[in-house]
Amino acid sequence: MDFFNLHTHKGTNQVHVLELVNQYPQEFDAGIPYYSIGIHPWYIVQDRLEADLRIVESKLKEPNCLAIGECGLDKRIAITIELQQRVFEKQLLLAQKYNKPVIIHCVAAFQELIVVKKKINISVPMIIHGFSKNEQVAKQLLDNGFYLSFGKYLLQSKSSGTALEAVFKNVPNNRIFLETDTVNDGIESVYKLAAQIKGVPLVEMQEIINRNFRSVFDKSND
Repeated sequence: MDFFNLHTHKGTNQVHVLELVNQYPQEFDAGIPYYSIGIHPWYIVQDRLEADLRIVESKLKEPNCLAIGECGLDKRIAITIELQQRVFEKQLLLAQKYNKPVIIHCVAAFQELIVVKKKINISVPMIIHGFSKNEQVAKQLLDNGFYLSFGKYLLQSKSSGTALEAVFKNVPNNRIFLETDTVNDGIESVYKLAAQIKGVPLVEMQEIINRNFRSVFDKSND
């Protein structure tokens, strides 16, 4: 494995890239080599909630399901935060049961996220995907054991001159992941930018992410 893409919605099947492709219970594609699966807060449907959870649990038993998610909390949608929290907690318990990391979608609910983590006393790794917030939020999450994954917004920061580059630079190397999410840029572009911001050679950035991958996913697909 030369590159690891923590979160993408579009698999490219490149031999040198291990892609963790996001899947939803009702749209499962068995042809995807490695994936995460979960109930996204946007797509919670109460009438099929138990059926969706059963699908998620069945896939968590498979070796090529590397994580649960994306799942989490989003305070900018119409679905109540109470319902979102119940669904999120059920998925965290599944993650704990099957010892799988969690890929998290979180919008305007980082305090609630930290509270849930402490309440459930979750011990599996939890990764905030698409991180785009400031140094203070990053520190709170890091202090509470989360990993941070960067991609789309880091690429955007290159042209917009936002403070996200400084945030990324200061996150400890053993707590970062890289991703493409929905952007068309390849994961290699994200790695190159990440290496530039950190001031290290590309090969060192590859080594950093490979170490984190092995630590979190307990799998060495080199």
